[in-house]
Amino acid sequence: TSGFGLVAALAWNNVIQEFINDYIKKWIPGSGLVSLLLYAVLITTLAVLVTLQLSKILDRLENK
Repeated sequence: TSGFGLVAALAWNNVIQEFINDYIKKWIPGSGLVSLLLYAVLITTLAVLVTLQLSKILDRLENK
């Protein structure tokens, strides 16, 4: 399961990087640092949301 999770995370990593490279850099030329910051914020937000959802699922399963 962990291996599949890692593969999925790497796939999303590539998707988000391509999105930022294709769309954000077009709107803000020379925005290398801004693009990296936006990427880091998106990844962190996604990781926190997934962790919270998994914690809720685990709590529900433990309470049954």
